[in-house]
Amino acid sequence: MIKSMTAYASQEAEIGSLTINCELRSVNHRYCDVTVKLPERLRSVEADLRSLIAEKVSRGKVECTVSYKKANDGAGFSVNLQAVSTLLAATEQIEQLMPAALSFSALDILAFPGIQQEPDVDREALNAGIKRLLKQTLAIFLEVRQREGAQLKILIEERCSKMQGFVVSASGRMPEVLRLIRNRLKDRVVELVAQPDFDRLEQELVILTQKLDITEELDRLDTHISEVLRVLKQPEPVGRRLDFLMQELNREANTLGSKSADKEMTQIAIELKVLIEQMREQIQNIE
Repeated sequence: MIKSMTAYASQEAEIGSLTINCELRSVNHRYCDVTVKLPERLRSVEADLRSLIAEKVSRGKVECTVSYKKANDGAGFSVNLQAVSTLLAATEQIEQLMPAALSFSALDILAFPGIQQEPDVDREALNAGIKRLLKQTLAIFLEVRQREGAQLKILIEERCSKMQGFVVSASGRMPEVLRLIRNRLKDRVVELVAQPDFDRLEQELVILTQKLDITEELDRLDTHISEVLRVLKQPEPVGRRLDFLMQELNREANTLGSKSADKEMTQIAIELKVLIEQMREQIQNIE
């Protein structure tokens, strides 16, 4: 199953007194690179989340963001009065060292770390709930990757079909190319007969033979295209394999273009390179 490396999914769940939100987003990457962003309160579950993602994703830069808010605003709110007393005592000492008295409100005091207390939560239950939420988000995330991958598969198959058509056209064009080059060779021989130069004639024959011989390139192009179509049907991640095949296809198309001694054959080589580049860009997003 072809999967895209680009996807996004988001899910939310009530866990205890908290509303937890989980977001997954990914872009293409050569390897599997997982980043987990968590508030400090939820840091203990980071390793488990990273492992769950790595089990399902083979390639791509994946960013997992987990955030939370209180399910009921104001519910369970409490103030650490001991911390407030300690803070006020400290301010009195500071005031004695300063020329002017400090002035701040109760809201300023509440902003200090440790003043507001959050109710205790069952850490194991919270972590289990977050992992359950991630699995739900991950299922949607993977479905999006598969859906986009299916679209990429169609686009690549269409371009492979066009390439096969160009390879057939090139093969059919070969007899006419041979006739044109044979006539060119005859004209060249006529020129050489006036002043015989057998070494030069041999060189001309070698050069023309090399330009004619594109049979191997066409055969390899056909083989590589068939392999691309076969790989697209494989269940495992195939992005790297397809990327390698694009390099091979491009190499053969370049050779075909350099050997071409005919305008139409040159145009076929150009069209092949355009299609290969289009496929290569699509394959950059395949897992």
